[in-house]
Amino acid sequence: MIKNIAKKSLVLALLAGVGFSAVAQERVYAIDQRGAVVKSGTGLCWRTGYWTPAAAAKDAAGCECDKDLLPADACGAKAAPGVATPATPAAKTGIVGEKITVAADALFDFNKAVLRPEGKAKLDDVVAKAKAIKLEVILAVGHTDRIGGDAYNQKLSEKRAAAVKEYLVAKGIEANRVYTEGKGEKQPKTGATCKGDKKTKALIDCLQPDRRVDIEVIGTK
Repeated sequence: MIKNIAKKSLVLALLAGVGFSAVAQERVYAIDQRGAVVKSGTGLCWRTGYWTPAAAAKDAAGCECDKDLLPADACGAKAAPGVATPATPAAKTGIVGEKITVAADALFDFNKAVLRPEGKAKLDDVVAKAKAIKLEVILAVGHTDRIGGDAYNQKLSEKRAAAVKEYLVAKGIEANRVYTEGKGEKQPKTGATCKGDKKTKALIDCLQPDRRVDIEVIGTK
C-alpha cells in the first residue's frame, strides 16, 4: 500500500463523459474507461478534486489507494474483494506505459516555465508516441532543484507541468487526457551529491537532473 500519500497532491482538470472522469462526486480517484484507478509509474493513485480522507473511505478504491489514511475498520477483509488490482486489466487489454523524463533545461531556461524550441521538439516526440497507441492518459509531473524557497519551487514546478500540457493540447491531445502535477523540490535525483546552498554556476550545473518534467504516456495497443 502507498505510504505517506498525504504528502502527494494532484491538480486535475476533468471533463465529463470523455476518457478519464470522476463520473460522480463520490469517486475521488481518476478512473479509466475500464473502471480501473489511474496510477502513476510509482504506483500512486491519481486523486480528483473531490478527494478528502472521509470521501476516500467511501470510495471503492479507497483501501487500495489510501489504506494508511483511512479508519482501521474501513479496510476490513470484506472491503478487499471489491478492489480490482491493476494487473488484471493490464493483462487483458495490453496496456502499455512509457515514462519519459525530459530535463527542464531542454524544456525551459533556468528558473523559467516558457517552453524552449528544443523542448517543443522533445514534446513532439511525446505526441507521436501518444498518437501511435490508443491513448488513455498522459501524466506530466514537474520538478525543480532546491535553489529557492519551497513555495516558489512548488509553483514553478506546477507552471512547468501546465506549460507541457498546454503544448500537448495544442498538438491535438485531448485536454482531459493530460494530468499535471507539481512536486517542487521534493523528489531530487541528485540526493546529497551537490554541496552548498549558494546559487553558483557550479551548483546550478550539479543540480540539473533535479530540474525536470516526468512524462508518462499510458494507453493500449
